[in-house]
This record gives sequence, C-alpha cells and structure tokens, in this order.
Amino acid sequence: MESLNYDAVIIGGGVTGCAVARELSRYELSVCVLEKEEDVCSGTSKANSAIAHAGHDATPGSLKAKFNVQGSQMMEPLSKELDFDYVRNGSLVLCFSNDDLPALKELLEKGKRNGVQGLEIISGDEVRKMEPNVTDTVVAALYAPTGGIVCPFGLTIALAENAADNGVEFKFLTEVNEIKKDGEGYILETGKGAITTKYIINAAGVYADRFHNMVSGNKIHITPRKGDYCLLDKEAGGHVSHTIFQLPGKLGKGVLVSPTVHGNLLTGPTAVDIEDKEGSATTAEELAFVIEKSSIGVKNVPFRQVITSFSGLRAHEDGDDFIIGEAEDAPGFFDAAGIESPGLTSAPAIGVYLAELIAGKAGAVQKKDWKRERRGIVRPEKMSVEERAELIRQRPEYGTIICRCEGVSEGEIIDSIRRTLGAVSLDGVKRRVRQGMGRCQAGFCTPRTMEILSRELGITMEEVCKNAPGSNMLTGQK
Repeated sequence: MESLNYDAVIIGGGVTGCAVARELSRYELSVCVLEKEEDVCSGTSKANSAIAHAGHDATPGSLKAKFNVQGSQMMEPLSKELDFDYVRNGSLVLCFSNDDLPALKELLEKGKRNGVQGLEIISGDEVRKMEPNVTDTVVAALYAPTGGIVCPFGLTIALAENAADNGVEFKFLTEVNEIKKDGEGYILETGKGAITTKYIINAAGVYADRFHNMVSGNKIHITPRKGDYCLLDKEAGGHVSHTIFQLPGKLGKGVLVSPTVHGNLLTGPTAVDIEDKEGSATTAEELAFVIEKSSIGVKNVPFRQVITSFSGLRAHEDGDDFIIGEAEDAPGFFDAAGIESPGLTSAPAIGVYLAELIAGKAGAVQKKDWKRERRGIVRPEKMSVEERAELIRQRPEYGTIICRCEGVSEGEIIDSIRRTLGAVSLDGVKRRVRQGMGRCQAGFCTPRTMEILSRELGITMEEVCKNAPGSNMLTGQK
C-alpha cells in the first residue's frame, strides 16, 4: 500500500478537476488528481450538451453567472493554447407566443446584468432568415453572438495533459473512501493506500456532497439530474448552424437543437431527478420527449438519422448554485460542488479562481518554466493532400484507416495511446480520436482497435476493456 504526501489533492478528473489541476500546475506545488475511473472525462464531463453558454440564463449575482461569463470569454483563447475544438456559432432562445415576450425581455436584461456582450432580441422573420428550419410559430428570439460549442472530451483531456506535462500526477482507479482531519492537513484513505495533503479540492461531481459532508458540519445535498440526448449523423449536421434553445413557456421548458464541433446534430436533454448516482441509462419515454419537444422549435429534424442516444448526470445542489471556495469549518478543504450547467463553460474560470486561492494561502510562487501550450493529436483530415502524403511517407500507419465512418487512422490511435495520459481502454481511444463515434458506432473498427490496444499496452485481447476493469470485451478465444 502506498503512503504519499502532496501539497494539494484534487478529487475528480472531470473538466472542473482538470481545470484546477492545470492552473495549479503554474505553481511550485506538488499536486495529485485522484480519479476512480480509468481515465479523465468519465462522468458528467463526457455526457452533456457540449455548449459554451453565453451567460444570459444564470441569476445575476450568482456564482453560475460570474463563472459562466468569465469562462465564455476564456474559451476561445484557451482553445488555441491547448488545441481543442471550439466554435463561436452563436445561440438563439426561441419565443413562441407574444404573451411570453416579457419573459424574453427579462432574459435579455439578465444577460446584460451578467455582462454578456452583443445580446439582442430579433423578430421571428429575422430568426428564420438566420435559421430556415426554425418553425413558423417562432415570434421572436434572444440572439447571443458569444454563445459557442466545444468538444467536452477535447477540453478536459487537453487540460489534463497540460497539467501532467507541468508535473501534476494523475492516479486512476483510485477511489477515495474516507477523509480525516490530520493536524493542519488531511488524510485521504483510498483503495490503494493513504494520501496526506494540506489542501483538498473537491471536484467529485455527483459525489461532491459525500466528500464535503465528511469534513464539514455545514451539510450539502446533491441530486443526480439525468438528461437524455439524441445524436444524429453528420448528414444532419447542417440542419441548424446556431445553438437553438427554447424559452420556457406554455409548452414547457423544451430542449435544445445544436450542431456539434464535429459536424453532427445534437438534441436534448431531458431533466429527471433520480437517486442513483450511476443511473445513466436512457429510457424510451425520455427519448420520445426529446423528439417531441425539439420539433416545437425546429421543423423536420431528421430523427431517422439518429446514430446513438445517451444520457448524463448533472450535479444539482439544493441551493441551485455552484458551491466554490474554502469550507468555513474545514480550513484547506476547497469545494467545486454543484457544478451543473453552465459548468462546462465555467470550468476554466473556476480553475483559475481556486488555484489562485490555494496558491495564495500556500504562499506558492509561479514556475519559471511552466508550459502554457499543448498540441493535440495529429489530424490528417485537416492537412493538405501534400502534407498528408508526406506524413504517410514518414509514418505509414497514418495511411491505414481503422475507423471508416470518422476516417481515423492507425497512427492517430497509436498516438492516443502513447501520449501523455494516453488511452488504456476503447472509450479512452474514442474520446481522443473519435474512433467508433460515427454512423456504425464502432461496429466495424472495434476488433482492429482492440488489437492495437493489446499490442501497445502489452496486454492480451481478453484484457482489453471498454472502459474500467470488468468491462472486458472478450471472455476467451477459440
């Protein structure tokens, strides 16, 4: 059993935990991330709307409003520094009744108070000029040009890789079972031994209340809020170009319809509170709701082109706001709890805020050799014909296509495994290079990808897992 000591320990390898890790890596501190799964981005961060929200929905004065707007402003420069996919495509909140126009104007005023730039209300006809597939029932919309879309896997993995390249340690398959106060610090009991630290950052998603309540008398409660989605083929990706929201009104809250940065079309989510913190199964009833509600705002959505459905859990805290900062009665224990929408957008700003708090308390100085930039996996489809030919000449594995739907080469899969915090499972490869995310949903490329994982990791085919240990794809060979 290990017995290790760090200046700061982050519980949770989702987008918030990885954002904090990246920002803490700027300082002369020993930092560790503990993640109970086999990879980063294995919880809420992998199953969400992939939206970089403009910030007009959050209640003015709330932490959601503060960090949403800050994170939105950070996203584009961060995408260039860390080389992940982000597009500022703008968003529209549709209004379907003149009776609801006051609510739309209220949303505009909220956005202005939150500091969102460029907001305006436009007419239904103006909306239809921008988006021809919006329904005839739309009478107006709130247009937010600063709204965007992002790859949640790409963002999380980029933050994690950059943190690791700057000295942060990541310990996977390491679940925290108990936290005890120990002098001026804490002892974390894990399945792999005890870890001592002076500072804890609680970024554990739907489990954040569990860890907070171990050390604080001021109890919090998080409810897993499940959302189901439908993902459509790339042939449907141009059905809308903006992210289309619906103003809550007589017909309910509705769902969004949005392009993705990879060229698909996404619609959802539902919002169902459940008890099971691992309960991410989709239901026919909820998916039918997604189909019904999305058609209110956008006509002729080609649902026959759905290639997969999925659900994710949002960490909804009873107070309906983020809980961020040091617990009053637990010095050195910092929460990043209740991180639901707009959590993905807010994560970079939350990372900066918490890292500065902790570094200030620790008296830490910034590193002189901190690496700001990270380069992602080589993507041949973005190269010219000449550049791609030269790449294949130097590395022939980039000329062997493994995933036909997404055009993913063997070279990209090898890179996804060999690089910093490389993939150790099929899902890890998928999140890094999109192998298996296309039309056939890994129907053709899985066996060959398993062979590559087996070869690169030095394990048998029977040991290759979909994700965490126990999700083995094979039980034996004849």
